[in-house]
Amino acid sequence: MTATSDKAVAEEQTIIDMEAPPLNCKSKISQLFWHGGSVYDAWFSCASNQVAQVLLTLPYSFSQLGMASGITLQIFYGVIGSWTAYLISALYVEYRTRKEKEKVNFRNHVIQWFEVLDGLLGKHWRNIGLAFNCTFLLFGSVIQLIACASNIYYINDHLDKRTWTYIFGACCATTVFIPSFHNYRIWSFLGLLMTTYTAWYLTIASLLHGQVEGVKHSGPTKLVLYFTGATNILYTFGGHAVTVEIMHAMWKPQKFKAIYLFATLYVLTLTLPSASAVYWAFGDLLLNHSNAFSLLPKSPFRDIAVILMLIHQFITFGFACTPLYFVWEKMIGMHECRSLCKRAAVRLPVVVPIWFLAIIFPFFGPINSTVGSLLVSFTVYIIPALAYTCTFRSPSARENAVEKPPKFVGKWVGAYVINAFVVIWVLVVGFGFGGWASMTNFVDQIDTFGLFTKCYQCPPPHGAANATAPMPQPLGNVTHAPPPFHHR
Repeated sequence: MTATSDKAVAEEQTIIDMEAPPLNCKSKISQLFWHGGSVYDAWFSCASNQVAQVLLTLPYSFSQLGMASGITLQIFYGVIGSWTAYLISALYVEYRTRKEKEKVNFRNHVIQWFEVLDGLLGKHWRNIGLAFNCTFLLFGSVIQLIACASNIYYINDHLDKRTWTYIFGACCATTVFIPSFHNYRIWSFLGLLMTTYTAWYLTIASLLHGQVEGVKHSGPTKLVLYFTGATNILYTFGGHAVTVEIMHAMWKPQKFKAIYLFATLYVLTLTLPSASAVYWAFGDLLLNHSNAFSLLPKSPFRDIAVILMLIHQFITFGFACTPLYFVWEKMIGMHECRSLCKRAAVRLPVVVPIWFLAIIFPFFGPINSTVGSLLVSFTVYIIPALAYTCTFRSPSARENAVEKPPKFVGKWVGAYVINAFVVIWVLVVGFGFGGWASMTNFVDQIDTFGLFTKCYQCPPPHGAANATAPMPQPLGNVTHAPPPFHHR
């Protein structure tokens, strides 16, 4: 960031400090747990938001891809995701610096991605960015709600998954009371601890369990399975749709540059061992078990992992939904309202369609790939790469850029080459082949289970085997058939 921008941020912080009353003990505790904005807060937010319920579906993706492709694609999309997150951060800094030169005050206004596109490239880019970003975050919230119902069922199966969706929809609606990403400090920290425990539980429990009798590792067997699994991994490392909001919550946003990369490196230490170990132990059984918890034996350690993931999914629901709250507030003119209760009340209508969609499409696992191919591919890969290229297409724009590309990527030429590769790869492989495969799989789930299914992929109740519908055969070859799923 330029010296002018640094000075503006410093002056703004000084004004806030001068206006703030002296901190008492209660205020200090509140600031410690509630008011985040450091580099560490941003890192915890990025890492916690990136690895949520996908931790439980990656073994399913490995069964579709095979071990070698699963590991390779995780690293590949982790690198590409880190690059496009860097592009988003550079565009945010560019936009904010230009606006601060125009004496624009952002004290009571949260900058969002569509506003960055609007300020740098115009209203058409804004409209495209707004449509993709909001739709992705909407379905991202839906996925967290579906995951809550899917997970709690492995502790308490007295209620079906649809009923659990009703219950957790009401619980997740309480995120309307969290004002902004400043206030996720303790939640981000705890969320990452929870997923760390779960990842290593999956790894250790699978290794101790050992391989099931007659285990087979057939993947990849069909293209439709292969690209479905690949788009779930693309979705996994596409969690930077909230990058702008996280940056805006930082005290010094210019320090964000490499945060997402370091967050991704940590996430890989969780996803690679856990997905590999579960796939090693259960192999092709995972083709019909999209949630890794379903194959591990019930134990206190598994119950702890399920509970921790439920709490973390509540946190991630808030991460995905908070930008939608901001957009809605701006639409109805309530974004700069200082009353938390009024803002919470007007945010509630945002939760209703999320709740409804989670009940219509409860397909935990397949829905990840569909969202990844159709929405994530554009929202956090293609649009940022194209926007960066267009923003700095003129020599004067490159000369006056606040954040220039690093030398190790080849400066501007290297950045343009990488961007072109990202756009072509994601458009062809992620959106093209991935869209075809994930939609084929998604439609197959609808044909098999139907919309509004009461209990997706639930085992039959004891003593009801005769009333159980036959299990749909997966799109690949399963050599050791799992027990049938009960469609209620």
